[in-house]
Amino acid sequence: MKYFRITIVMLLLAASTFAQEVNFYPSNWWVGMTNPKVQVMMHGKDIGKGEINILDYPGVVLDSVHKAENPNYVFIDLLVNAAAKPGNLQINWKQGKTTKKYSFPLGARREGKGKSFAKGVSSEDLIYLLIPDRFSNGDPSNDKIAGLLDQTLNRDSIYHRHGGDLKGIINNLDYLQDLGITALWLLPVWQNNMPDRTEHGYAITNHYKVEPRLGTNEDYEKLGEELHKRGMKLVQDVIYNHTGLYHFFVQDKPMKDWLHEWPAYTQTNYKDQALFDPYASEADKKKLVDGWFTPMMPDLNQQNPFVANFLIQHAIWSVEQFGVDGWRIDTYIYNDLDFMNRCNKALLDEYPNISIFGETWVHGVPNQSFFTANTMGNIPFKSNLPATTDFQTLFYGIQEALTKPFGWTDGVNKLYTTTAQDYLYLDPMKQVIFLDNHDLPRFYSVIGEDTAKYKVALSWLLTFRGVPQLYYGNENLMTGFTNPDGWVRLDFKGGWPGDKENKFISTGRSPKENDIFNHLRTLANFRKTSSAIKTGKLMQYIPEDGVYVYFRYDGNQTVMCVMNTNTTEKTIDTNRFSERTNGFKKGIDIPTGKAYELGGSLNLRPMSMLVLNLGV
Repeated sequence: MKYFRITIVMLLLAASTFAQEVNFYPSNWWVGMTNPKVQVMMHGKDIGKGEINILDYPGVVLDSVHKAENPNYVFIDLLVNAAAKPGNLQINWKQGKTTKKYSFPLGARREGKGKSFAKGVSSEDLIYLLIPDRFSNGDPSNDKIAGLLDQTLNRDSIYHRHGGDLKGIINNLDYLQDLGITALWLLPVWQNNMPDRTEHGYAITNHYKVEPRLGTNEDYEKLGEELHKRGMKLVQDVIYNHTGLYHFFVQDKPMKDWLHEWPAYTQTNYKDQALFDPYASEADKKKLVDGWFTPMMPDLNQQNPFVANFLIQHAIWSVEQFGVDGWRIDTYIYNDLDFMNRCNKALLDEYPNISIFGETWVHGVPNQSFFTANTMGNIPFKSNLPATTDFQTLFYGIQEALTKPFGWTDGVNKLYTTTAQDYLYLDPMKQVIFLDNHDLPRFYSVIGEDTAKYKVALSWLLTFRGVPQLYYGNENLMTGFTNPDGWVRLDFKGGWPGDKENKFISTGRSPKENDIFNHLRTLANFRKTSSAIKTGKLMQYIPEDGVYVYFRYDGNQTVMCVMNTNTTEKTIDTNRFSERTNGFKKGIDIPTGKAYELGGSLNLRPMSMLVLNLGV
C-alpha cells in the first residue's frame, strides 16, 4: 500500500492549487474489483458550478456526473472495467476559463483475499474488544492535536481523552497472542472531531481519516499487518446509522434529505418491537429508525442513494485498504433494514469470507433472530445479516445462571432454555457471545467480585457455541458499573509510562488476578487446538438440581462441560450422559489437569465448572 501513500499526496497537492481545497471520498480505489462501479464524492467550494470530465484512461469510463443541491458537491460515477490497469486517473474540472486537474489513484488490489485478509472471524477465534484510547499509549506526541475541538487530556476524568493509541496496541500484541487471543476488535478508529466525549469513537466526522490522536492511516494499516504476521485478525467497528454532528457533510449537507430531520429534535424510541409487531403503528416504526440516537449523532438517511453509496463504499474501501477480516455493525436495529441487506450483500460479494455481525441490544431470542439470518417464515422482513452480538445468552443465560437461584425457569435453567431457542437462527455457531462490553457493567462486578463464579463464566465463554469475545481487562479482574458508562472504560494499568501497576506482566498482577489470568489463558490456548470446541456440535442436557451439563464434540474429540451453580457440593451420575460418554473411561479437566473417572458418580465442588477432555 506504499503506492497509495504517494499518490494520495499527489491528489491532495493537485487539489490545493484550486482556490478552495477539494477532497475526494473515497480518496482512492482499485482495479479488478468485483463490482466495477465506484461513486466518488467531490467536496469543495463551488465545485458543482464547473464541468467534470476525465482524461482518456483505458478501461475506465465516466458514466455519470451528479450535481448536488449544494454547489459544494459533485458525485461522479466511474466504471473501472476489468481491462483497467493501476495508475492515476486524471479528473478535469472547468468553469469558464478556469481549469483544474486532479489525480485519482487506481491501485492494484491487495493480495490474499480470503486467505491473508478478509478471512472472517469464526467459532475458531477468540475476539478481544478494546477501547484504543484506554488500552496503551505508545506515542505521547499525538495525545493532543492542534486544531481539533476536544483538547482534553486527563486520565483522572472518565470523560476526557487519556492518550491510548494504535502504536500502544501494536506494542502489546505479543501479550494478547500469549493470552490466546486470535482477533482484535477496536472501537471505531475514524476521526471524531467533536467538542467532547471523543474517547469512544462513535461520532465520526471523517470516514477516510484515522483519528489523529490514535495515529495515522498508515498506523492502522501497520496494525493489520502486525496482526496478520501473528496469524491474528482485525475486526472493524462501523456505524451506518448515524454520524457526528460536526461531520463535514452534516455541517455542509450535500442535499436537503441527507439526514433524517424533524420539525423538532426527535430521538429514537429504542423499541425494536415496532419492526415486527403485527399491531405496530407506522409512527412508532418511523421514530425507531429515523429518530436520532442522541442530539450529537444525526441520523443518516440511508434511503438517499448517495448516502447509501457513501457508506457501502467506505466499507469496501476499509477492507481493501487496511486488510480488515471481520465487520461489526453498531446500533444495527436502528438502520433502514433494506439498506442493511444491500450493504451486507455488497460486502460479501466483494469478500465472500469476511464475517459480519451486528449489535442487536434487544430482549428475547425471537427479537434478536429477526435481525439476523433466521428460520422464521411469516415475518415482514428477511435479514441477510450472518450473525449478531448475542445479548440473549448473556442477559437470559450465563448472567441468570450465576446470579439467580435454580428453579423451573430460573437460574441455570434460563441458560438452557435460551440455548434451546437456537433453532430460530440459521447458523447459531456464528453468534458472538460475551460477558460484557463497553456499554455494560463489568461482569466481575455483576457477580459480586466472586472469583469462583468468574471462573465458571470464563469456562462457559470459552467452551460454548458461537464466537467468544472478551472485553479488555477481563483477564485481570477489572471492575465497574455503568453509572455512568465511563467506569467500565478505565485504563488498562501498565499501558502508560510511569503507571504504578503493570497488568501486562505477571509480577504486576495480584495472586488472585494471576489465578484468573492463568485459568483464562489455559482454556484459550486449549481451544486453539480443540476441534470439538472450535467447530464441533453442541449437545445440552436439561439441568438438574442446579447442575448443567453440555458436550462439544465431533468425530475426533469430545469435551464434557459440567457446571455446578450451587453454593454446595453436588454429586451426579455420569451414566445419565452415556449417549455422549460411551467408550470413554476418564476425562482430564483442562484448567487443573486433574483426571476424573467416568461411568459412576462425579463429585462437584460448589460453584465450579469442569471442562473434561474425554479419553480412554
